[in-house]
Amino acid sequence: MKMKRIFAFLLILCLAAGLLAGCGGSGAGEKSTGSAPSVGKKMTVGDTTFNPENGEPDIDPHNSYSGWPCIRYGVGETLVRYSDKMEVQPWLAKSWENVDPLTWQLTLRDGVKFHSGRALDAAAVKECLEALVKKHDRAGSDLQIDAVEAAGQTLTIRTKIPRPALLHSLGDPYGCIVDVKAGVKDGIVAGTGPYIAVDCKSGDHITLKKNENYWGGKPRLDTLTIRNIANGDTLAAALQSGEIDAAYGLAYESYPRFQNDQFRFSKVATTRAFFLWMNYESPLASDPAVRKAIAMGIDKEGFVKTLLRGNGYPGNGVFPAGFAFGGDKVKTETYNPEGAKKVLESAGWIDTDGDGTREKDGRKLTIRWLTYPSRQELPLLAESAQAALKAIGINAEINCTADHNKLRKDPATWDVYASAMVTAPTGDPEYFFTSCCLDASPVNNGHYHSDRLEAQAKEMASEFDPARRAKLAVDMQQTILDDNAYVFCSFLQMSLVSKAGVTGYDAHPCDYYQVTADLDVK
Repeated sequence: MKMKRIFAFLLILCLAAGLLAGCGGSGAGEKSTGSAPSVGKKMTVGDTTFNPENGEPDIDPHNSYSGWPCIRYGVGETLVRYSDKMEVQPWLAKSWENVDPLTWQLTLRDGVKFHSGRALDAAAVKECLEALVKKHDRAGSDLQIDAVEAAGQTLTIRTKIPRPALLHSLGDPYGCIVDVKAGVKDGIVAGTGPYIAVDCKSGDHITLKKNENYWGGKPRLDTLTIRNIANGDTLAAALQSGEIDAAYGLAYESYPRFQNDQFRFSKVATTRAFFLWMNYESPLASDPAVRKAIAMGIDKEGFVKTLLRGNGYPGNGVFPAGFAFGGDKVKTETYNPEGAKKVLESAGWIDTDGDGTREKDGRKLTIRWLTYPSRQELPLLAESAQAALKAIGINAEINCTADHNKLRKDPATWDVYASAMVTAPTGDPEYFFTSCCLDASPVNNGHYHSDRLEAQAKEMASEFDPARRAKLAVDMQQTILDDNAYVFCSFLQMSLVSKAGVTGYDAHPCDYYQVTADLDVK
Protein backbone atom coordinates (compact mmCIF):
# COMPACT_ATOMS: atom_id res chain seq x y z
CA MET A 1 0.00 0.00 0.00
CA LYS A 2 2.84 2.33 0.93
CA MET A 3 4.55 1.58 -2.39
CA LYS A 4 1.35 2.44 -4.27
CA ARG A 5 1.16 5.81 -2.51
CA ILE A 6 4.80 6.55 -3.37
CA PHE A 7 4.21 5.55 -6.99
CA ALA A 8 1.11 7.80 -7.22
CA PHE A 9 3.07 10.69 -5.72
CA LEU A 10 5.90 10.26 -8.24
CA LEU A 11 3.40 10.06 -11.08
CA ILE A 12 1.84 13.37 -10.03
CA LEU A 13 5.31 14.96 -9.89
CA CYS A 14 6.08 13.73 -13.41
CA LEU A 15 2.81 15.05 -14.78
CA ALA A 16 3.39 18.41 -13.14
CA ALA A 17 6.90 18.61 -14.57
CA GLY A 18 5.54 17.76 -18.00
CA LEU A 19 2.97 20.50 -17.81
CA LEU A 20 5.59 23.03 -16.77
CA ALA A 21 7.90 21.94 -19.56
CA GLY A 22 5.05 22.36 -22.04
CA CYS A 23 4.81 26.10 -21.39
CA GLY A 24 6.56 27.96 -24.19
CA GLY A 25 7.05 31.48 -25.45
CA SER A 26 4.02 33.32 -26.74
CA GLY A 27 3.72 35.79 -29.58
CA ALA A 28 4.96 39.31 -28.81
CA GLY A 29 2.70 40.92 -26.26
CA GLU A 30 0.21 38.04 -26.35
CA LYS A 31 -2.57 38.65 -23.86
CA SER A 32 -2.75 35.07 -22.62
CA THR A 33 -0.01 33.52 -20.51
CA GLY A 34 1.27 31.97 -23.72
CA SER A 35 1.26 28.21 -23.58
CA ALA A 36 2.54 26.07 -26.41
CA PRO A 37 -0.16 25.16 -28.92
CA SER A 38 -2.27 22.12 -28.13
CA VAL A 39 -2.18 19.19 -30.54
CA GLY A 40 -5.68 19.40 -32.08
CA LYS A 41 -5.84 19.67 -35.85
CA LYS A 42 -2.39 20.41 -37.19
CA MET A 43 -0.68 20.96 -40.51
CA THR A 44 2.92 21.35 -41.71
CA VAL A 45 3.98 23.34 -44.78
CA GLY A 46 7.44 23.08 -46.35
CA ASP A 47 8.81 26.35 -47.75
CA THR A 48 12.10 27.19 -49.45
CA THR A 49 12.13 30.94 -48.83
CA PHE A 50 11.94 31.71 -45.10
CA ASN A 51 15.61 32.45 -44.42
CA PRO A 52 18.02 35.40 -44.01
CA GLU A 53 19.34 34.76 -47.53
CA ASN A 54 15.98 36.05 -48.84
CA GLY A 55 16.03 39.08 -46.57
CA GLU A 56 13.62 37.37 -44.15
CA PRO A 57 15.50 37.22 -40.83
CA ASP A 58 12.24 37.07 -38.81
CA ILE A 59 8.55 38.07 -39.19
CA ASP A 60 8.87 41.73 -38.16
CA PRO A 61 7.45 43.62 -41.18
CA HIS A 62 9.60 46.65 -40.35
CA ASN A 63 12.74 44.57 -40.92
CA SER A 64 14.01 44.13 -44.49
CA TYR A 65 11.62 41.78 -46.39
CA SER A 66 10.28 40.09 -43.25
CA GLY A 67 6.82 41.44 -44.02
CA TRP A 68 6.54 38.62 -46.57
CA PRO A 69 6.53 35.74 -44.07
CA CYS A 70 4.48 37.89 -41.71
CA ILE A 71 1.63 38.20 -44.24
CA ARG A 72 2.17 34.85 -45.98
CA TYR A 73 1.82 32.82 -42.83
CA GLY A 74 -1.29 34.51 -41.51
CA VAL A 75 0.28 36.60 -38.74
CA GLY A 76 -0.06 40.09 -40.19
CA GLU A 77 -2.62 41.93 -42.29
CA THR A 78 -2.47 45.23 -44.14
CA LEU A 79 -4.94 48.09 -44.42
CA VAL A 80 -5.80 47.02 -47.97
CA ARG A 81 -5.28 43.81 -49.92
CA TYR A 82 -5.21 42.84 -53.58
CA SER A 83 -7.71 40.87 -55.63
CA ASP A 84 -6.65 38.20 -58.11
CA LYS A 85 -6.58 41.03 -60.66
CA MET A 86 -4.28 43.03 -58.33
CA GLU A 87 -6.97 45.59 -57.62
CA VAL A 88 -7.03 47.28 -54.20
CA GLN A 89 -9.71 45.97 -51.85
CA PRO A 90 -10.66 46.74 -48.21
CA TRP A 91 -9.03 44.72 -45.43
CA LEU A 92 -8.23 46.31 -42.06
CA ALA A 93 -9.47 49.55 -43.58
CA LYS A 94 -13.08 49.20 -44.72
CA SER A 95 -13.20 52.42 -46.77
CA TRP A 96 -11.11 55.44 -47.78
CA GLU A 97 -11.24 58.80 -49.48
CA ASN A 98 -8.62 60.82 -51.32
CA VAL A 99 -9.53 64.19 -49.81
CA ASP A 100 -6.95 66.13 -51.81
CA PRO A 101 -3.62 65.35 -53.53
CA LEU A 102 -1.84 65.31 -50.17
CA THR A 103 -4.54 63.88 -47.90
CA TRP A 104 -6.04 60.41 -47.51
CA GLN A 105 -8.67 59.47 -44.94
CA LEU A 106 -9.25 55.82 -44.04
CA THR A 107 -11.97 54.29 -41.88
CA LEU A 108 -10.81 51.22 -39.97
CA ARG A 109 -12.78 48.05 -39.47
CA ASP A 110 -14.44 47.63 -36.05
CA GLY A 111 -13.98 44.58 -33.84
CA VAL A 112 -10.38 43.78 -34.76
CA LYS A 113 -7.89 42.86 -32.05
CA PHE A 114 -4.15 42.37 -32.11
CA HIS A 115 -2.68 39.13 -30.83
CA SER A 116 -1.71 41.14 -27.75
CA GLY A 117 -5.40 41.66 -26.98
CA ARG A 118 -5.28 45.37 -27.81
CA ALA A 119 -8.10 46.71 -30.00
CA LEU A 120 -7.19 47.97 -33.45
CA ASP A 121 -7.87 51.69 -33.69
CA ALA A 122 -6.41 54.65 -35.54
CA ALA A 123 -3.98 55.41 -32.71
CA ALA A 124 -2.44 51.93 -32.98
CA VAL A 125 -2.15 52.21 -36.77
CA LYS A 126 -0.56 55.66 -36.42
CA GLU A 127 2.08 54.22 -34.07
CA CYS A 128 2.79 51.37 -36.48
CA LEU A 129 3.15 53.57 -39.57
CA GLU A 130 5.37 56.07 -37.79
CA ALA A 131 7.64 53.25 -36.57
CA LEU A 132 7.66 51.72 -40.06
CA VAL A 133 8.89 54.79 -41.94
CA LYS A 134 11.61 55.40 -39.36
CA LYS A 135 13.07 51.92 -39.72
CA HIS A 136 12.25 50.45 -43.13
CA ASP A 137 14.52 51.32 -46.06
CA ARG A 138 11.76 51.37 -48.72
CA ALA A 139 8.63 52.39 -46.86
CA GLY A 140 9.75 55.94 -46.18
CA SER A 141 10.41 56.78 -49.82
CA ASP A 142 7.33 54.86 -51.01
CA LEU A 143 4.80 56.39 -48.62
CA GLN A 144 6.27 59.90 -48.24
CA ILE A 145 4.27 60.39 -45.03
CA ASP A 146 4.36 63.88 -43.59
CA ALA A 147 1.92 63.37 -40.72
CA VAL A 148 -0.62 60.84 -39.43
CA GLU A 149 -3.68 61.83 -37.41
CA ALA A 150 -5.83 59.44 -35.38
CA ALA A 151 -9.40 59.90 -34.15
CA GLY A 152 -11.22 56.75 -33.07
CA GLN A 153 -11.44 54.53 -36.16
CA THR A 154 -10.57 57.36 -38.55
CA LEU A 155 -7.00 57.57 -39.80
CA THR A 156 -5.79 60.58 -41.77
CA ILE A 157 -2.52 60.39 -43.69
CA ARG A 158 -0.91 63.54 -45.06
CA THR A 159 1.92 63.09 -47.54
CA LYS A 160 4.87 65.36 -48.31
CA ILE A 161 4.17 65.15 -52.02
CA PRO A 162 1.20 63.78 -54.00
CA ARG A 163 1.24 59.97 -53.73
CA PRO A 164 -1.25 58.53 -56.23
CA ALA A 165 -0.13 55.00 -55.38
CA LEU A 166 -0.33 55.40 -51.60
CA LEU A 167 -3.07 52.79 -51.15
CA HIS A 168 -1.16 50.32 -53.31
CA SER A 169 1.94 50.84 -51.16
CA LEU A 170 -0.01 50.36 -47.94
CA GLY A 171 -0.82 46.83 -49.13
CA ASP A 172 2.87 45.95 -49.41
CA PRO A 173 3.89 43.31 -46.82
CA TYR A 174 5.90 45.94 -44.94
CA GLY A 175 2.51 47.56 -44.31
CA CYS A 176 1.34 44.76 -41.99
CA ILE A 177 -0.24 46.53 -39.02
CA VAL A 178 1.31 45.29 -35.77
CA ASP A 179 1.01 46.37 -32.16
CA VAL A 180 4.17 48.43 -31.73
CA LYS A 181 3.64 48.71 -27.98
CA ALA A 182 3.75 44.91 -27.69
CA GLY A 183 7.24 44.99 -29.13
CA VAL A 184 9.19 42.33 -30.99
CA LYS A 185 10.26 39.23 -29.08
CA ASP A 186 12.54 36.68 -30.73
CA GLY A 187 11.49 38.03 -34.12
CA ILE A 188 7.77 37.69 -33.34
CA VAL A 189 5.22 40.50 -33.59
CA ALA A 190 1.61 40.90 -32.51
CA GLY A 191 -0.41 41.12 -35.70
CA THR A 192 -4.14 40.80 -36.40
CA GLY A 193 -4.16 37.65 -38.54
CA PRO A 194 -5.74 34.23 -38.05
CA TYR A 195 -2.57 32.73 -36.60
CA ILE A 196 -0.30 33.70 -33.72
CA ALA A 197 3.42 32.93 -33.96
CA VAL A 198 4.74 31.22 -30.83
CA ASP A 199 8.18 30.20 -32.07
CA CYS A 200 10.26 31.63 -34.90
CA LYS A 201 13.70 30.73 -36.22
CA SER A 202 14.52 32.02 -39.68
CA GLY A 203 16.06 29.35 -41.86
CA ASP A 204 14.40 26.62 -39.85
CA HIS A 205 10.74 27.03 -38.84
CA ILE A 206 7.80 29.05 -37.57
CA THR A 207 5.28 27.51 -35.19
CA LEU A 208 1.81 29.06 -35.11
CA LYS A 209 -1.40 28.53 -33.18
CA LYS A 210 -4.86 29.69 -34.14
CA ASN A 211 -6.08 33.11 -33.07
CA GLU A 212 -9.22 32.34 -31.06
CA ASN A 213 -10.29 36.01 -31.32
CA TYR A 214 -9.76 36.42 -35.06
CA TRP A 215 -12.15 38.98 -36.52
CA GLY A 216 -12.46 37.14 -39.85
CA GLY A 217 -13.90 33.86 -38.56
CA LYS A 218 -12.54 30.87 -36.71
CA PRO A 219 -9.32 29.42 -38.15
CA ARG A 220 -9.73 25.74 -38.99
CA LEU A 221 -6.33 24.56 -37.78
CA ASP A 222 -5.22 24.45 -34.18
CA THR A 223 -1.52 24.48 -34.99
CA LEU A 224 0.47 25.20 -38.12
CA THR A 225 4.19 24.72 -38.68
CA ILE A 226 6.14 26.31 -41.52
CA ARG A 227 9.38 24.43 -42.13
CA ASN A 228 12.17 25.96 -44.16
CA ILE A 229 13.46 23.23 -46.49
CA ALA A 230 15.88 24.89 -48.88
CA ASN A 231 16.72 21.83 -50.97
CA GLY A 232 14.09 21.07 -53.61
CA ASP A 233 14.72 17.32 -53.60
CA THR A 234 14.40 17.16 -49.82
CA LEU A 235 11.20 19.19 -50.01
CA ALA A 236 9.72 16.82 -52.60
CA ALA A 237 10.67 13.77 -50.55
CA ALA A 238 9.06 15.28 -47.45
CA LEU A 239 5.79 15.89 -49.29
CA GLN A 240 5.75 12.47 -50.91
CA SER A 241 6.43 10.69 -47.61
CA GLY A 242 3.72 12.62 -45.76
CA GLU A 243 6.23 14.40 -43.51
CA ILE A 244 4.67 17.68 -44.66
CA ASP A 245 1.16 18.39 -45.96
CA ALA A 246 1.97 21.09 -48.53
CA ALA A 247 4.95 22.65 -50.27
CA TYR A 248 6.04 25.99 -51.71
CA GLY A 249 9.05 26.02 -54.03
CA LEU A 250 9.16 22.47 -55.37
CA ALA A 251 11.68 21.79 -58.12
CA TYR A 252 9.93 21.61 -61.49
CA GLU A 253 11.54 18.28 -62.28
CA SER A 254 9.68 16.79 -59.31
CA TYR A 255 6.20 17.89 -60.47
CA PRO A 256 5.37 14.62 -62.30
CA ARG A 257 5.64 12.77 -58.97
CA PHE A 258 2.65 14.73 -57.68
CA GLN A 259 0.43 14.87 -60.75
CA ASN A 260 -2.06 12.27 -59.48
CA ASP A 261 -5.22 12.19 -57.39
CA GLN A 262 -3.24 12.08 -54.12
CA PHE A 263 -2.09 15.67 -54.52
CA ARG A 264 -3.51 19.05 -55.46
CA PHE A 265 -1.91 21.84 -57.52
CA SER A 266 -2.89 25.52 -57.29
CA LYS A 267 -1.31 27.50 -60.12
CA VAL A 268 -1.28 31.18 -61.02
CA ALA A 269 0.69 33.53 -63.25
CA THR A 270 2.69 36.05 -61.24
CA THR A 271 4.82 39.14 -61.77
CA ARG A 272 7.82 37.45 -60.15
CA ALA A 273 10.56 38.12 -62.69
CA PHE A 274 13.92 36.44 -63.04
CA PHE A 275 16.18 39.14 -64.40
CA LEU A 276 19.68 40.52 -64.65
CA TRP A 277 21.11 43.72 -63.24
CA MET A 278 24.10 45.18 -65.09
CA ASN A 279 26.85 46.65 -62.92
CA TYR A 280 27.58 50.12 -64.25
CA GLU A 281 30.77 50.27 -62.17
CA SER A 282 32.15 47.15 -63.85
CA PRO A 283 34.66 47.65 -66.71
CA LEU A 284 32.78 44.95 -68.62
CA ALA A 285 29.08 45.54 -67.88
CA SER A 286 29.52 49.31 -68.28
CA ASP A 287 30.34 48.64 -71.96
CA PRO A 288 27.09 49.16 -73.96
CA ALA A 289 28.17 46.52 -76.49
CA VAL A 290 28.64 43.89 -73.78
CA ARG A 291 25.25 44.65 -72.26
CA LYS A 292 23.57 44.50 -75.65
CA ALA A 293 25.28 41.20 -76.53
CA ILE A 294 24.22 39.63 -73.24
CA ALA A 295 20.63 40.74 -73.87
CA MET A 296 20.76 39.21 -77.35
CA GLY A 297 22.64 36.11 -76.27
CA ILE A 298 20.26 34.64 -73.68
CA ASP A 299 17.73 32.11 -74.94
CA LYS A 300 14.66 33.01 -72.87
CA GLU A 301 12.31 30.66 -74.73
CA GLY A 302 14.69 27.76 -74.28
CA PHE A 303 15.14 28.51 -70.59
CA VAL A 304 11.40 28.50 -69.95
CA LYS A 305 10.65 25.48 -72.09
CA THR A 306 13.56 23.25 -71.10
CA LEU A 307 14.69 24.16 -67.59
CA LEU A 308 11.47 25.61 -66.20
CA ARG A 309 9.52 22.83 -67.97
CA GLY A 310 6.96 25.35 -69.15
CA ASN A 311 6.24 26.71 -65.67
CA GLY A 312 6.77 30.30 -66.67
CA TYR A 313 6.64 32.86 -69.45
CA PRO A 314 9.53 34.40 -71.39
CA GLY A 315 10.27 37.93 -70.22
CA ASN A 316 10.23 41.02 -72.36
CA GLY A 317 9.79 44.08 -70.18
CA VAL A 318 9.50 44.71 -66.47
CA PHE A 319 5.93 43.38 -66.35
CA PRO A 320 4.20 40.39 -67.99
CA ALA A 321 2.06 40.71 -71.07
CA GLY A 322 -1.60 41.44 -70.42
CA PHE A 323 -1.14 44.31 -67.99
CA ALA A 324 -2.14 47.80 -69.08
CA PHE A 325 1.59 48.50 -68.76
CA GLY A 326 2.76 45.02 -69.80
CA GLY A 327 6.00 44.10 -71.51
CA ASP A 328 4.16 43.26 -74.72
CA LYS A 329 4.00 47.02 -75.31
CA VAL A 330 7.77 47.57 -75.39
CA LYS A 331 10.61 46.67 -77.73
CA THR A 332 13.62 44.76 -76.46
CA GLU A 333 16.47 42.64 -77.74
CA THR A 334 15.45 39.19 -78.95
CA TYR A 335 17.54 36.04 -78.94
CA ASN A 336 20.00 36.51 -81.80
CA PRO A 337 23.39 34.88 -81.18
CA GLU A 338 24.76 35.75 -84.61
CA GLY A 339 23.74 39.36 -84.15
CA ALA A 340 25.32 39.39 -80.69
CA LYS A 341 28.62 38.20 -82.17
CA LYS A 342 28.57 41.08 -84.66
CA VAL A 343 27.86 43.60 -81.90
CA LEU A 344 30.90 42.38 -79.96
CA GLU A 345 33.16 42.26 -82.98
CA SER A 346 32.20 45.80 -83.99
CA ALA A 347 33.12 46.96 -80.47
CA GLY A 348 36.55 45.32 -80.70
CA TRP A 349 35.85 42.15 -78.74
CA ILE A 350 37.69 39.45 -80.74
CA ASP A 351 38.77 35.92 -79.84
CA THR A 352 42.40 36.28 -80.94
CA ASP A 353 43.84 33.20 -79.24
CA GLY A 354 41.06 30.82 -80.27
CA ASP A 355 40.14 29.69 -76.76
CA GLY A 356 36.48 30.56 -77.25
CA THR A 357 36.50 33.71 -75.09
CA ARG A 358 36.78 37.13 -76.67
CA GLU A 359 39.34 39.73 -75.60
CA LYS A 360 39.83 43.46 -75.93
CA ASP A 361 42.84 45.55 -74.89
CA GLY A 362 44.28 42.51 -73.12
CA ARG A 363 41.14 41.84 -71.06
CA LYS A 364 39.21 38.59 -71.35
CA LEU A 365 35.43 38.85 -71.74
CA THR A 366 34.79 36.85 -68.57
CA ILE A 367 31.81 38.13 -66.63
CA ARG A 368 31.27 37.40 -62.92
CA TRP A 369 27.70 36.18 -62.62
CA LEU A 370 26.35 36.54 -59.08
CA THR A 371 23.17 34.75 -58.02
CA TYR A 372 21.74 32.65 -55.18
CA PRO A 373 20.29 29.16 -54.65
CA SER A 374 17.14 29.71 -52.57
CA ARG A 375 15.10 30.47 -55.69
CA GLN A 376 15.52 27.24 -57.61
CA GLU A 377 15.01 29.03 -60.93
CA LEU A 378 18.15 31.16 -60.52
CA PRO A 379 20.76 28.37 -60.64
CA LEU A 380 18.88 27.01 -63.65
CA LEU A 381 19.01 30.43 -65.32
CA ALA A 382 22.75 30.63 -64.64
CA GLU A 383 23.24 27.21 -66.22
CA SER A 384 21.21 28.17 -69.30
CA ALA A 385 22.86 31.58 -69.71
CA GLN A 386 26.37 30.21 -69.26
CA ALA A 387 25.90 27.82 -72.17
CA ALA A 388 24.24 30.42 -74.40
CA LEU A 389 26.82 33.13 -73.72
CA LYS A 390 29.70 30.73 -74.31
CA ALA A 391 28.39 30.29 -77.85
CA ILE A 392 28.92 34.01 -78.56
CA GLY A 393 32.33 34.24 -76.91
CA ILE A 394 31.42 35.37 -73.39
CA ASN A 395 32.68 33.31 -70.47
CA ALA A 396 30.39 33.43 -67.44
CA GLU A 397 31.90 32.54 -64.07
CA ILE A 398 28.99 31.73 -61.77
CA ASN A 399 28.98 32.52 -58.07
CA CYS A 400 25.77 31.03 -56.68
CA THR A 401 25.89 31.85 -52.99
CA ALA A 402 23.64 32.48 -50.02
CA ASP A 403 25.97 35.42 -49.26
CA HIS A 404 24.69 37.33 -52.29
CA ASN A 405 23.06 40.13 -50.28
CA LYS A 406 26.45 41.14 -48.95
CA LEU A 407 28.27 40.73 -52.24
CA ARG A 408 25.76 42.64 -54.39
CA LYS A 409 26.49 45.76 -52.31
CA ASP A 410 30.14 45.62 -53.36
CA PRO A 411 30.37 46.53 -57.08
CA ALA A 412 33.92 45.20 -57.21
CA THR A 413 32.70 41.61 -56.79
CA TRP A 414 30.32 41.14 -59.73
CA ASP A 415 29.44 42.17 -63.29
CA VAL A 416 25.96 40.68 -63.66
CA TYR A 417 23.58 39.95 -60.79
CA ALA A 418 20.68 37.57 -61.42
CA SER A 419 17.80 37.80 -58.97
CA ALA A 420 14.10 37.14 -58.55
CA MET A 421 11.62 39.86 -57.70
CA VAL A 422 7.89 40.48 -57.84
CA THR A 423 7.94 43.58 -60.03
CA ALA A 424 4.38 44.73 -59.35
CA PRO A 425 3.63 43.44 -55.83
CA THR A 426 1.26 46.32 -55.16
CA GLY A 427 -0.51 46.23 -58.52
CA ASP A 428 1.00 49.58 -59.48
CA PRO A 429 3.95 49.97 -61.91
CA GLU A 430 5.79 52.68 -59.99
CA TYR A 431 7.10 50.23 -57.38
CA PHE A 432 9.81 48.60 -59.49
CA PHE A 433 11.36 51.84 -60.69
CA THR A 434 11.41 53.57 -57.31
CA SER A 435 12.86 50.45 -55.67
CA CYS A 436 15.50 49.52 -58.24
CA CYS A 437 16.29 52.05 -60.94
CA LEU A 438 16.57 55.60 -59.62
CA ASP A 439 19.37 57.50 -57.95
CA ALA A 440 17.41 57.43 -54.68
CA SER A 441 16.34 53.78 -54.98
CA PRO A 442 17.32 51.67 -51.95
CA VAL A 443 18.33 48.67 -54.11
CA ASN A 444 19.78 50.18 -57.27
CA ASN A 445 22.32 47.38 -57.24
CA GLY A 446 24.00 48.27 -60.52
CA HIS A 447 24.18 52.01 -59.78
CA TYR A 448 22.28 52.71 -62.98
CA HIS A 449 21.50 56.34 -63.83
CA SER A 450 19.35 57.87 -66.57
CA ASP A 451 18.38 61.54 -66.76
CA ARG A 452 15.39 60.54 -68.84
CA LEU A 453 14.19 57.96 -66.33
CA GLU A 454 14.60 60.40 -63.43
CA ALA A 455 12.37 62.90 -65.26
CA GLN A 456 9.79 60.21 -66.11
CA ALA A 457 9.73 59.03 -62.51
CA LYS A 458 9.15 62.57 -61.28
CA GLU A 459 6.15 62.84 -63.58
CA MET A 460 4.84 59.42 -62.50
CA ALA A 461 5.05 60.40 -58.83
CA SER A 462 2.37 63.08 -59.17
CA GLU A 463 0.16 61.49 -61.84
CA PHE A 464 -3.22 60.26 -60.57
CA ASP A 465 -4.79 59.20 -63.88
CA PRO A 466 -4.45 55.38 -64.28
CA ALA A 467 -4.24 55.50 -68.08
CA ARG A 468 -1.51 58.10 -67.98
CA ARG A 469 0.37 56.14 -65.31
CA ALA A 470 0.23 53.04 -67.50
CA LYS A 471 1.61 54.98 -70.49
CA LEU A 472 4.42 56.38 -68.36
CA ALA A 473 5.23 52.89 -67.11
CA VAL A 474 5.59 51.65 -70.68
CA ASP A 475 7.88 54.58 -71.51
CA MET A 476 9.97 53.99 -68.38
CA GLN A 477 10.40 50.33 -69.29
CA GLN A 478 11.55 51.35 -72.75
CA THR A 479 14.14 53.69 -71.24
CA ILE A 480 15.88 51.00 -69.20
CA LEU A 481 15.53 48.42 -71.98
CA ASP A 482 17.12 50.75 -74.53
CA ASP A 483 20.10 50.96 -72.19
CA ASN A 484 20.08 47.17 -71.58
CA ALA A 485 20.51 48.07 -67.93
CA TYR A 486 18.30 45.12 -66.98
CA VAL A 487 17.49 41.94 -68.88
CA PHE A 488 14.15 40.29 -68.05
CA CYS A 489 14.41 36.58 -68.73
CA SER A 490 11.15 35.07 -67.50
CA PHE A 491 8.13 35.34 -65.24
CA LEU A 492 7.07 32.59 -62.89
CA GLN A 493 3.96 30.49 -62.99
CA MET A 494 3.72 29.75 -59.29
CA SER A 495 2.46 26.39 -58.07
CA LEU A 496 1.50 25.45 -54.56
CA VAL A 497 1.33 21.67 -54.12
CA SER A 498 -0.50 19.95 -51.30
CA LYS A 499 -2.08 16.67 -50.31
CA ALA A 500 -5.51 16.08 -51.81
CA GLY A 501 -7.11 16.54 -48.40
CA VAL A 502 -5.80 20.10 -48.02
CA THR A 503 -8.17 22.95 -48.84
CA GLY A 504 -7.61 26.70 -48.87
CA TYR A 505 -3.94 26.49 -49.86
CA ASP A 506 -4.23 28.63 -52.97
CA ALA A 507 -1.78 30.60 -55.09
CA HIS A 508 -2.31 34.34 -55.63
CA PRO A 509 -0.71 36.62 -58.25
CA CYS A 510 0.90 38.76 -55.54
CA ASP A 511 2.42 35.70 -53.82
CA TYR A 512 1.23 36.82 -50.35
CA TYR A 513 -1.92 35.24 -48.96
CA GLN A 514 -0.91 31.60 -48.49
CA VAL A 515 -2.25 31.08 -44.99
CA THR A 516 -5.82 32.20 -44.25
CA ALA A 517 -8.51 31.19 -41.78
CA ASP A 518 -9.86 28.85 -44.49
CA LEU A 519 -6.70 26.73 -44.67
CA ASP A 520 -7.66 23.20 -43.64
CA VAL A 521 -6.58 19.58 -43.85
CA LYS A 522 -8.61 16.39 -43.49
